[in-house]
Amino acid sequence: MSITATFIFQMIVFLILVGFTMKFVWPPITAALDERARKIADGLSAADKAKSELAVANQRVEQQLSAARNDAAKRLADAERLGLQLVEEAKARATVEGEKIVAAAKAEAEQAVIKARESLRDQVAALAVRGAEQILLREVNAGVHAELLSRLKTEL
Repeated sequence: MSITATFIFQMIVFLILVGFTMKFVWPPITAALDERARKIADGLSAADKAKSELAVANQRVEQQLSAARNDAAKRLADAERLGLQLVEEAKARATVEGEKIVAAAKAEAEQAVIKARESLRDQVAALAVRGAEQILLREVNAGVHAELLSRLKTEL
């Protein structure tokens, strides 16, 4: 065979291969490439959508964090105010209780003073009666009476 016939035969085989490839191989490859391009485009659009949703979610999270911080600050302020109120109420109750205790102590002291006065009166009365007995038992003498009275004064 000559080179021309071989060349022509190879050209015919090549054209058959190109035709076969164009009819049976090329369409699935282009379909696969088109599908891959579509998937990539869908992935990119989904990524853009996810990115925008992430930005929106971040904004919502920041808003919620801000609201939570404000709520926490408000609750802390309320707790501090309640604590101060409880302290003031406790101080007021302690003051009232202290005043009651002082009043009770004063009343008790007054009763003790009254009892002491009564006891002192009883003792003075007893001393006066004893002095009168001693005066009456002795003879009536001005000097002796003066001496007895001076002793009574020292005893009182």
